[in-house]
Amino acid sequence: MNEESVGRDPEAAYAEALKLVRARTSAEEKIAALRVAGVAARELGLLNEALRHLDRALVLAKKHDLSYAVAQVRMNLVGVRTARGDVASALVEAAHAADVLMSRDADALAAEVSCALTRAGRLAEARETAERPLSRLRHARASMPLAKLLTSLGLIQALQGVLGGAEATLTEAMQVSETAGLLHQRAFAESLLALVVSRRGDLPRALQLFASAEPRLTGVRATQCRIEQAETLITAGLPREARQLLTTALADIEEHGYTCDQADALLLLAHAELADGEPERAAASAERARAAFAAQERTGWMLLTEHLLLRTRWAGGDRSAVFLSTATATANRLDRGGWTEAAAEARIMAARIALDLRRPAGHLLAPVSGVRGPAALRAAALHATALECHARHDTTGAVTAAWSGLGAIEEHTEVFGALELRARTAELGGELADLALRLARSARELLTVEERRRTIARRPLAVRPPRCPDRAAAFAELRTLSAQHAEGVARGRADSALAARLTRLEAEIRTQSLRNPAPARQAQRLKIPQLAAALGDRGLLEFVRIGSELYAVTIAADRPRRHCLGSYGDAAQAVVLAHSALRRLAQDEGDGRAQEALSEACGRLERLLLEPLHSVLGERELVVAPTGALHGLPWSVLPSLVGRPLTVVPSATAWLHADSRPVSSVPERTLLVAGPDLTHADCEVRALQLLHAHPRVLLDRWARAETVRDALNDADLAHIVAHGEFRPGNPLFSALRLADGPLVVHELEDLDRAPRLVVLSACDIGRAEPGDAVLGMVGALLALGTATVIASVAPVRDAATPAFMTAFHRALLSGHSPSRALAAVPRTPGVHGFQCFGAG
Repeated sequence: MNEESVGRDPEAAYAEALKLVRARTSAEEKIAALRVAGVAARELGLLNEALRHLDRALVLAKKHDLSYAVAQVRMNLVGVRTARGDVASALVEAAHAADVLMSRDADALAAEVSCALTRAGRLAEARETAERPLSRLRHARASMPLAKLLTSLGLIQALQGVLGGAEATLTEAMQVSETAGLLHQRAFAESLLALVVSRRGDLPRALQLFASAEPRLTGVRATQCRIEQAETLITAGLPREARQLLTTALADIEEHGYTCDQADALLLLAHAELADGEPERAAASAERARAAFAAQERTGWMLLTEHLLLRTRWAGGDRSAVFLSTATATANRLDRGGWTEAAAEARIMAARIALDLRRPAGHLLAPVSGVRGPAALRAAALHATALECHARHDTTGAVTAAWSGLGAIEEHTEVFGALELRARTAELGGELADLALRLARSARELLTVEERRRTIARRPLAVRPPRCPDRAAAFAELRTLSAQHAEGVARGRADSALAARLTRLEAEIRTQSLRNPAPARQAQRLKIPQLAAALGDRGLLEFVRIGSELYAVTIAADRPRRHCLGSYGDAAQAVVLAHSALRRLAQDEGDGRAQEALSEACGRLERLLLEPLHSVLGERELVVAPTGALHGLPWSVLPSLVGRPLTVVPSATAWLHADSRPVSSVPERTLLVAGPDLTHADCEVRALQLLHAHPRVLLDRWARAETVRDALNDADLAHIVAHGEFRPGNPLFSALRLADGPLVVHELEDLDRAPRLVVLSACDIGRAEPGDAVLGMVGALLALGTATVIASVAPVRDAATPAFMTAFHRALLSGHSPSRALAAVPRTPGVHGFQCFGAG
């Protein structure tokens, strides 16, 4: 037995080593067994046991005057003391062993020393130590020391920002480990490769690698893997999820004494808190991390806490001359410490402060010109460059830099298949996009920048994950738990354990979707002449928010025009008031106060949004691309839009590239579905059944979620009557309630072929998050290829929908487009929320 057995399976190696320790063997054999037990215990996270076994081995080696064995034990102690946070003692042990060890043992010691130096933040020394014996180990094909050295070197390169080199090194480490059967060591290298891939921007692949590596890791390695995953989640714009993961990791660290990882986890927790909008809490966590690094004498890493504290001051609004000096000095220290990305970010902050103070910033930006690294860093550098050019009245340079920055963000989001990831990471470029919009010199430029911003946030084509039994089982369990939870709440006996299981299951489904890579495709670019030609007699009305102001770009009769409308906040407030009134009217259409409130809100919105544009748009049919809170506006309630055909779209680009072929006036395959607990649902479906030739009808117990989802694959037109639930903050779990439970948005991704027209006769199911990614059921269907969706952005009155929907289908079957058919039907307050989305 030797240490390679630990790289294969640390649990089995530990058990076997303990047997040999208890056996009657020679001193040399007992020392060797204790060494394996110590190394295996370290990998399993049993640091106290590891230290106890190695201390016994050291005493035994000294007792028998086995100087070489003493040095070998000291080599093993390096890793254990490092994991316990005592890096200084670890390096002392290494110094004692270095003069004695030879050949492969000396090279194995180099791997341990490079790891300890990395933990100390002495990256240049760590890299030199790791690189020195590499060629010799490759030539000798010494699997275990080579795999460990490559793994250590890969981590060092990643921390230095040499991501291409790190990926190649860790891939080699995995190959060497796999060839030698060192599966545990391979899993460790794979977890670090996931971190590198994440920093390079391919978050879906990183999450796949983490999912592959974590089940094969134990003890301290598993905890480190969770910490690395937390960094990936922060990068993905999911700081709350990262905070939950780090809280779990810190509890493991506290329980098992992984002291060295505590400071790392606290520093990442500070990053997550800052990303989650809590700079004061982040500063407190950063100070705790700094104290932990200081106690462990890891002075190099203390520089990263200084960098984080700079970011908290920036987030808090500090733009003082003192802060400028601090940021510049910190950037220089970070550079000297080898933290190139953090140094670049500190310099960018210093440049932004200098510009705010009306001071020169070119000298601060020069070192970060052409900086490589994460998209957020490159975009930040280009953003600062654009501001610096703008301050020098170099408009062309400012526009060029701003557009290049948007390109960096766009490139970053192209790898994401999950719509949620695109939406969250697009926020990285929010401030930069705002600058690019401000710099726009014409209506054409303004529309082009706004469309580019929206394209970043929204994927044009959905990813269809491969069908797998586990995914289907997860959705089935979700429905069962949801039904049990709803029943318990209805009876006043909410089960907290059941609610926790439901939350965990939703998190698993969501995590699985985040791993989906984007399909290969060509970026869709807006060509305004092509858009104008496609519009024909229709008009485009696209709203643009720049800071607190609301603008519009219109295209009518081929010409783009730019309009300043006023306060975005006023419009958003009026939308909230309109929604409140519609909610009351859905319960009581005779509520006079609600009717008055709706009329007042609609009047305000008409004056703000439409009256300034009347001379341009006239009475044309409209394609409307809202922004922010305007996505939730039921447009048909505005006085000038009553009875007027319009379709609401995520962006002009999405509309232009949608399948705009008209839905046949006699759809070949029609699906009609009625969910439970709606008094008039069967009545609505029965009325529509009389209009369509040979529709497939699913009622009562036959309207099960999986059955309905599969039936959507075979439909040209689908009409679903059901209770709808929009989930604010988690819109991809918005759902239609069917006979056996919810059909959630995530599950729609399993469709092979989406219907061309989907009508959702349900409350609120047309709602989306306030951002422009259109996260919700409508956005998912459009991304899957559905041309047009009819859905409500407000509560619906059950009794009013059968007559309304029957009239809509009659108009549709007579040859009207969906938008014109919807406009032709008279409305009562209970159906004001229905509108047409997509191609129209």
